[in-house]
Amino acid sequence: MHGLRTSRTFLIAALAALLSAFAPAGHAGQVIDRIVATVNGHIILQSDWDEALRYEALLSGRPLVDFTDDDRRAVLDGLIDEELLGEQMKSTSFRHASEADALAQINQARTQYPQAVTAEAWQAVLTGFGLNEKSLTSHVQQQIDLMRLVDAHLRPTVQIDSKTIEAYYRDKFVPQLKQSGADDVPLDQVSGKIRELLTEEKVNELMVSWLTSLRSESQVNMPGAPESSGDGVQTR
Repeated sequence: MHGLRTSRTFLIAALAALLSAFAPAGHAGQVIDRIVATVNGHIILQSDWDEALRYEALLSGRPLVDFTDDDRRAVLDGLIDEELLGEQMKSTSFRHASEADALAQINQARTQYPQAVTAEAWQAVLTGFGLNEKSLTSHVQQQIDLMRLVDAHLRPTVQIDSKTIEAYYRDKFVPQLKQSGADDVPLDQVSGKIRELLTEEKVNELMVSWLTSLRSESQVNMPGAPESSGDGVQTR
């Protein structure tokens, strides 16, 4: 899942009261927010989608104006996936992300902005994206939690045997070395890395299948989403 995002959950029965709160005084009936998707009765608003787009733009180092309709739809699909995965958290045990975990990832993303050498300059970058440090930290913590949920649920089911590692080494790793002109590297020196790579690939495949299954079992509607060629399942 590329991708790092958040959404609010509201009762459908309270929607009228919620939307009326967004209407400016003296302009009854004027709504400045709208429903873009519902997931098992949980509402995703346009404002949730806009906020997720700002996070994606910041963390990917891409200007928001460069996002295509398919990019925007992918972010909305990610919000839906997060809702579906969030429903699974109660039944899965894993270590939740700390603020320090989130800050480590934020600091890595911050390297994409060389102008943000001071705290004040970094704050100016966040302000430019319509974000603040507290909400960004909370958002990244949630994203880490979702990835840890996926790992806790799927990684124990993945087994990569020695024959699979040897086949990858022979058919992919060695040819890539030769193509790059690098020296040969013995299998025993890279088997651990190959195992981890193949494990990650398998976890990603299983996550796509899991999300597809969750969607098929859920009530997902997107009345406010643009058309897209994507299939609605996000991978890491």
